[in-house]
Amino acid sequence: MLHQSLFLFLFFTLISSPLCGSSFQDEPLVNLVGHTPGSDPSAYPSFSSTNDKDRPADDLEASFKSLQLKYEADQITESRRYDHLGTPGSSPGEVSVEDFRAEGYGESDDTEAFKKAWDEICSSDNNVQPVLVVPKNKKYYVKPITFLGPCKSDSITLKILGTIEASNDPAHYKNDRYHWLLFYNINDFKVEGQGGTIDGNGKTWWENSCKINSSKPCTVAPTAVTFFQCHNLKVYGLNVQNAQEMHVSFEQSVNVQAVNIVVTSSGTSPNTDGIHVALSENVQIINPIIKAGDDCISIVNGSKNIEAIDVTCGPGHGISIGSLGEKKSEAQVSNVLVNGAKITGTMNGVRIKTWQGGSGYAENIIFQNIKMDNVGNPIIIDQNYCDQKNPCNEQSSAVQVRNIFYKNITGTSATKMTTTFNCSKTFPCEGIMQQEIDLVYKA
Repeated sequence: MLHQSLFLFLFFTLISSPLCGSSFQDEPLVNLVGHTPGSDPSAYPSFSSTNDKDRPADDLEASFKSLQLKYEADQITESRRYDHLGTPGSSPGEVSVEDFRAEGYGESDDTEAFKKAWDEICSSDNNVQPVLVVPKNKKYYVKPITFLGPCKSDSITLKILGTIEASNDPAHYKNDRYHWLLFYNINDFKVEGQGGTIDGNGKTWWENSCKINSSKPCTVAPTAVTFFQCHNLKVYGLNVQNAQEMHVSFEQSVNVQAVNIVVTSSGTSPNTDGIHVALSENVQIINPIIKAGDDCISIVNGSKNIEAIDVTCGPGHGISIGSLGEKKSEAQVSNVLVNGAKITGTMNGVRIKTWQGGSGYAENIIFQNIKMDNVGNPIIIDQNYCDQKNPCNEQSSAVQVRNIFYKNITGTSATKMTTTFNCSKTFPCEGIMQQEIDLVYKA
């Protein structure tokens, strides 16, 4: 589905611009950063050691040579067809959860019916096109459940027309506090959110978070929807709200296309990332609308060849690479493109965050064509990230941050510092480039 051709041609276009041509090579990078409204490189001396004055354009070109995903417009058109033309007709292999006595009144437990319906379509052969339907105008109460593959058919589809609502009783998650709806080891899988909603019913979890109530212990809460070890996955038009913690997570998955996902939760809901990507490659996130209490999109260790296109973000914490390197771990993130975003009222804009003491790298990352409105820390690299009560001790190792390109980022900042590069003293940021940055502080 996704080819290894992300934006090689795009970066060739960028490196031919004045910034990456002669004018960029004629002055130190620290001077270039100083031209950005509101930035103060002298506040971060560790970054001042980075100087790409003599770095040839050929090296920059080679650094981005592997960025090779392809934007598949035909697939996006297919997704939007459902949004605008209504639900396609049923297929011969279509199975409803109500065929297995799901009631859909929002009170009785429909978990067993969902399990039986999934087992039915997952065991269907290729003579039919197996489709599992969650009917519209109903609310199905579901406890934690794993939709397990691999399935017998070459492809399988889930259509969500009604509402699936989570149990909010922590006792129901005693066997697995990390997941509510888990899709595990399913290949050639399509999920169509045709007007339906997945509701994590997360208020109880938020109220018992240590970030909301400091007297509570810090514990994990379930991710609402997790796709784990799925290959050739398409998720279209999914609406997810009020997740217990993260809303949608793609983990150890390859060839993923997520289009028109809508995430909605309170801006004060703790740790409720909108879309999370971990240990995955060849992932496209296209036209999401995300309102959450944490990162709109978070891309963490093991992620490669990731595109986020036409993102609407806010409230939340912005679009983040990381955090990486916590507890002296090794992290690797590469080949990320964020192309087109509207970020409003968030704590951060586009951010790379790494803990001291880690190792590995975050490299070959482009943020471009982004509009910001009242955003704190619009552009930030923080190699000294510390999300804990006690101060973090200074460490000698760090996750290397290199080859980061910011282009055409405009709008208003809620903080005086519009650009912040808080880089490691021992492994300072390398190859940070900016072009057409126009961010203005507004009190």
